[in-house]
Amino acid sequence: MNITRRSALQRTAVLSVGAALSSIPNLRAADVAGRKIKVAVVALGRGLGHVQALLTLPDVEIAYIAETDPKRLERGAKLISEKQASPCQGVQDFRKILEDKSVDAIFIATPNFWHTPAALLAMQAGKHVYVEKPGSQNPHEAEMIVAAQKKYGRIVQMGNQRRTWMKDAIAALHGGAIGNAKFARAFYYNARGPIGKGTLKAADDLDMDIWQGPVPDERDMKPYLHYDWHWLWHWGNGELGNNGIHTLDILRWGLQVEYPQRVTYNGGRYWHEDKQETPDTGTAVYDFGKVGMEWVQSSCHPRAAEKAPGECMFYGDSGTMAVNRDSWTIFDLGGKETGKGKGAGGGDAAHIGNFLDTIRGKATLNSPIEEGQKSTMLCHLGNIAYRTNTVVRCDPKTGKLIDNPAGEKLWQRESYRKGWEPKI
Repeated sequence: MNITRRSALQRTAVLSVGAALSSIPNLRAADVAGRKIKVAVVALGRGLGHVQALLTLPDVEIAYIAETDPKRLERGAKLISEKQASPCQGVQDFRKILEDKSVDAIFIATPNFWHTPAALLAMQAGKHVYVEKPGSQNPHEAEMIVAAQKKYGRIVQMGNQRRTWMKDAIAALHGGAIGNAKFARAFYYNARGPIGKGTLKAADDLDMDIWQGPVPDERDMKPYLHYDWHWLWHWGNGELGNNGIHTLDILRWGLQVEYPQRVTYNGGRYWHEDKQETPDTGTAVYDFGKVGMEWVQSSCHPRAAEKAPGECMFYGDSGTMAVNRDSWTIFDLGGKETGKGKGAGGGDAAHIGNFLDTIRGKATLNSPIEEGQKSTMLCHLGNIAYRTNTVVRCDPKTGKLIDNPAGEKLWQRESYRKGWEPKI
């Protein structure tokens, strides 16, 4: 379908496309030298930001977009047709794209429960992958996506953009700006409203079979499109996996740690009476032995009276560093400001550009999937602590649970929809 005109969208039944295409050889930098990198963007909520960023970058062509919602597909089509000379195709079922060997990379901006299954199919089809955070919906999928990257040799970047934006700030921290950092904190404040009680109605022209994908059918999800699935455990990861991943990743990077030895996450759904299952308020605390960190959440109250000077705070033996998206401020132990710094920033285009330049052989990834999933595992472990009402103990070398039978039951899905099971 040419994206510049409206025509019938046809779905495909390509349940085994990954296996069929798994023998495609690795793409080398030489394969894209001197030509545009052809990409596809899957899901046009967050993915519309990917489209907008890609349209500003040189030597890249958006060859496909995929979206289960025809209205979103049409909106994306209009945007691309206005700014890109070459035609683009639109589909509702993204698996159709995998058949096109000319596509170099796929951008996955689907709901969390699709991240790993879609990334596995893309890698098996020989595509490089840019996958939005958190990159996995549960710990087992986190393990799977990393194992698949190693098996298929794809370039896989996670969409935690602060890894690009905050490079200068973390370099300053590691350079001794506040001495030895011993503890760190991050904050997420918002004013979210209720999600309702499952009676809202959505358009009937969505392809819910593809939207639901690998998740077993349990209830009508249309009332929770296109965002509130985040707050239902079977589909999302709560605020910890939605926004916590961004700053937890920076805290872990700044403290130069991998997996914790103890995790707690206490809170609740305090602000609205609705169908939300995940907490709207809470604090997740991570003990790494010699250092520690915490993430403070207030999703339904902005707490404007007590906002910190940075979304990430690092506490060292000679001062404090407050870090924002592309800037930082240093304070001495008495709270006096002693210095400032500003990084390159660059928005989505900078992080996406790093991914594309790595495909070209001109850069290395700022957030390779293995590193990204170490941070995502902090979200999974925190949610396990909350859901099991336990202090989660972990192996600090692997992140594996220690003596937690209830937590082990949440390590992976009990099952996937028949025919949609992700496989490496």
